[in-house]
Amino acid sequence: MPRLRQVRRKETQDKLVRFFYDKLFGEDVDPVDSPGTATGSPGTWWTVFALDPKIFKHCVQGFQVYRETSVDPVLRELGQIRAGWARGSQFVYSQHCKQMRALGVPEEKIEAVASWEVADCFSEVERAVLAYTDALVLGGGRVHDGVFAALKKHLPDEQILELTYTTCLYEMHATMSKALRVEFDDRDDPIVEVAAPEGYGARDIAADITGGQG
Repeated sequence: MPRLRQVRRKETQDKLVRFFYDKLFGEDVDPVDSPGTATGSPGTWWTVFALDPKIFKHCVQGFQVYRETSVDPVLRELGQIRAGWARGSQFVYSQHCKQMRALGVPEEKIEAVASWEVADCFSEVERAVLAYTDALVLGGGRVHDGVFAALKKHLPDEQILELTYTTCLYEMHATMSKALRVEFDDRDDPIVEVAAPEGYGARDIAADITGGQG
């Protein structure tokens, strides 16, 4: 379950929230009692963000902006899907796999996003976008001059600004989805201790390995 309370249909009179509830879940459907969107996601992003109509509106407007940019949609999606993968958000990654298919991107490229550094199916500009995305997400914005030069070789300044904005926007959504455990990011942390065999007790394995030498 998400870490924050979900908003039932009857709890909100906000017109924008109700519009998206109707659009995504169906008219008169309560998305908390009957979750599920057309993409197969539970829809908990919407029901949690509905807690604050101001935030909800700002996010929805952000979605609209990224569709209005002049950046090639495939390059835009490459930035977003890689941001989801790099940030470890199963939700953002999964949703943008679907969007890449809608744009006609072949499965080979979609599958290769996770290991783009050693894949030979991407064009020069696509590799530049993927390298830039990694610098934004994994490098925290520390972009090497060589990466930026490769990007500028193919894209004008206006499109680089747009690409930076949309990629960072989806890194934010990836981070928030994990923190709040919404949608496909409602998962337990995989890094937990694996229990020792029965009877292990407080055995000092380091001493065993070193023969007791400290």
